Amino acid sequence: MSAPAAETPFSFWRSVAQALRGEHLDYTAAPLNRAVLLLAVPMVLEMIMESLFAVTDVFWVSRLGKEAIAVVGLTESIMSLVYAVAIGISFAATAIVARRIGEKDPARAAQAAGQILLIGFTVSAVLGVILGLNAKRLLELLGADAATVALGTDFAALMLGGNVTVFMIFLINAVFRGAGDAVIAMRTLWLANGLNIVLGPCFIFGLGPCPEMGVTGAAVATNLGRGCGVLYQLWHLMGRPGRVQVRLRHLRPVLEDLVAIMRPALSGIAQLLITTTSWVGLFKILAAFGSTAVAGYTIAIRVVMFALMPAWGLANAGSTLVGQNLGAGKPDRAEAAVRLAVRYNVIFLGAIGLVFVFGAPFIAALFTADPAVRAEATRALWIVSLAFPLYAAGMCFEGAFNGAGDTRTPTRLNFFCFWLGQVPLAWFLARGCGLGALGVYIAVPASFSVLALWSGVLFRRGKWKAQQV
Repeated sequence: MSAPAAETPFSFWRSVAQALRGEHLDYTAAPLNRAVLLLAVPMVLEMIMESLFAVTDVFWVSRLGKEAIAVVGLTESIMSLVYAVAIGISFAATAIVARRIGEKDPARAAQAAGQILLIGFTVSAVLGVILGLNAKRLLELLGADAATVALGTDFAALMLGGNVTVFMIFLINAVFRGAGDAVIAMRTLWLANGLNIVLGPCFIFGLGPCPEMGVTGAAVATNLGRGCGVLYQLWHLMGRPGRVQVRLRHLRPVLEDLVAIMRPALSGIAQLLITTTSWVGLFKILAAFGSTAVAGYTIAIRVVMFALMPAWGLANAGSTLVGQNLGAGKPDRAEAAVRLAVRYNVIFLGAIGLVFVFGAPFIAALFTADPAVRAEATRALWIVSLAFPLYAAGMCFEGAFNGAGDTRTPTRLNFFCFWLGQVPLAWFLARGCGLGALGVYIAVPASFSVLALWSGVLFRRGKWKAQQV
């Protein structure tokens, strides 16, 4: 018999409190609504802080002018390649750790986590050296004008050269999420990005004892905040009892384990590289229409990410539940968890999309006083927000594939929808049809809508349930 309706609010808020305390729960046996809630609350809050940082960062930088905004946008398009590699490996990390936890094998989960740390540090160090030393040339290749290159070279060099901090934050948080320790991942980003938000204006404008460094100060603050976040993660992962405890022996390379991780990781990297290089392609097309278009689009995308990041939290909750329940031999429960996450995500992002559609001019005005930049930001935000409900469903379905370790399916989807869809469509509309920057904006919701519908069809077929990791 169901509980009385009067008990529901109490049960809900008690579950929220348990989620924020990080209480341990068997996510393969607990009531599904409660399992989703306990994972989703800290994951959503984690992503809210990430999105708050992104918006706050561009808010302060926008006070330096449109060239500074363009610097951040262009550098982020390069950093997105780093994010792609890190998040691609993190897909494998979450899937493998979640599967081992579902199988009730924490020793193998810790071994996998140690090998993941080894891979992450090595790859990020190599990327840091190559990209950091070529920061100026990369900005020039993206079509930045001379003033933007001169202003942004130091910023780009620091962000690209110091990528190890964000790389390790992504990977270690993926381990925590896979293990069901979502609250530690949340606290990590709240610490790292909280410091970043406080230090950003200090180093940008020279407040207190901090030197005035302009846009370069934003990079200094980012690396300091993220570095502290990584130290906090390592303290929990290696110094305190938890679901996964990594020891020095787990950091010794084991070829068999490295191969097992890199197999799904390579598909995950390809998946994200396809997505992020398509974003680089969009910025390249936009750069031909001047820094005003780039600055306006940068503001719009930062605001959109403010909404999408919490939605990724719900998708990540579904991904963890998929991995753990497949490990426990409960594929039907894994499917039900994803459907529940989709329902919540569509409601959430649909409501946010309505706010953005009707409030785009007011939102854009918060970030720039330049009328031309504001007009571009308004138009981009309005158009990109139209397909929010489909974004919500698509990210949950792709999260389910990744949580199962089936990283190849989203890779194929991204290839057809972005490389063969989004970028050519953006170029055709912008240049072939003479729509200019507007054509780029239209291509974004069009391609993501196709991705969501296609991934929903493949999810229903259910082949991901048989994936082995």
